[in-house]
Amino acid sequence: MKISGVDIRPGNIIEYEGGIWRAVKIQHTQPGKGGAYMQVEMKNLIDGRKNNVRFRSAETVERVRLDTKDFQFLFKDGDQLTFMDKDNYEQITLDAGILGDAAAFLQDGMDVVLELYDERPISVELPSTIEAMIVEADAVVKGQTASSSYKPAILDNGVRVMVPPHIGAGTRIVVDVYEQTYVRRAD
Repeated sequence: MKISGVDIRPGNIIEYEGGIWRAVKIQHTQPGKGGAYMQVEMKNLIDGRKNNVRFRSAETVERVRLDTKDFQFLFKDGDQLTFMDKDNYEQITLDAGILGDAAAFLQDGMDVVLELYDERPISVELPSTIEAMIVEADAVVKGQTASSSYKPAILDNGVRVMVPPHIGAGTRIVVDVYEQTYVRRAD
């Protein structure tokens, strides 16, 4: 589906110069002289490159629809991740780099959504929050109660997050996967 260059929104996936790109940030600019344009920061979904492009209102780009499919994470072998299609039980192996920092939050048996382009996986979407156990938390510094102070803690997967002072080692918490932040104490 063709869309005008000024109709691009963050999260849109477009085909540009033979690659598949996701719009990350946009800025609409109307200079005093000349026509208006949309400044778009894009990330290539195949190789991870970033690019800044100006699209004028007269330009059109092809908007791409990705297929999504439910998969289950099975195991990690080195830097390879193995997933199973929940419909036909076929297994697929992907490089851990496709997930970036979120790869540390993968748990055995976790349900994920793969985005496919021409039957080729280009991204993995994890649940937005997961439960994790705190294995190490720093002691609270006395006298820092005037402001809401947070302290560093290390989770069972090795990720470091900031938690409120009342949270200690051995506590299960809910963590935002993509922001890597404390959400709340687990039930």
